[in-house]
Amino acid sequence: MSVGSAGLEGFALSIGLILALGPQNVFVLRQGLLRSHVFAVCLVCSLADASLIAAGVLGMGSVLSGIEGAAFWIAVAAAVFLTGYGLLRIRSAMNPVGMSTEGEGESELGPTIGAALAFTFLNPHVYVDTFLLIGGTSSRYLGDDRLAFGIGAAIASFVFFFSLGYGARSLSGVLNKPESWRFIDLGIACIMFVIAGAILLPHL
Repeated sequence: MSVGSAGLEGFALSIGLILALGPQNVFVLRQGLLRSHVFAVCLVCSLADASLIAAGVLGMGSVLSGIEGAAFWIAVAAAVFLTGYGLLRIRSAMNPVGMSTEGEGESELGPTIGAALAFTFLNPHVYVDTFLLIGGTSSRYLGDDRLAFGIGAAIASFVFFFSLGYGARSLSGVLNKPESWRFIDLGIACIMFVIAGAILLPHL
């Protein structure tokens, strides 16, 4: 697989995971709507996610890639997880809920940054995504390919958070509508199924 393909897979996997409705996304969206420290919040969330992705790719990915025979079982586990995740998104699409952005944002920079870090590092799901899923999937690659995979995954965080923060005014009307989340969840499910297939294919 080429470096470019590895990077695109990392980007697609990361963006698919990060699109899921969560407190971090709601916080960034709310700050964008309030136009309160938008750049700082987007940068902090992006860098925090990138650091976790790097730890997953360079740490977990490196360890797993050194274990003989681990690649097959990692591929199976990742494909099962992604398929299950996709099915959950389909289930969510059957009864969609809008993203609520009610409430006040922090007015001071310090507390706002603290909240952004808390929403990132105190969310157990982020460690499953970055360490186990992204890090584990990266173990399929070596050298430049693994680096490209990690960079692609990290870029996805920057693209997503800055798009969400600065596009909040225009996105809020869409994201508050449950019907919009039906299509978003179905789109995420499709991405997860495609990546699951791509991960399994070399082992079939």
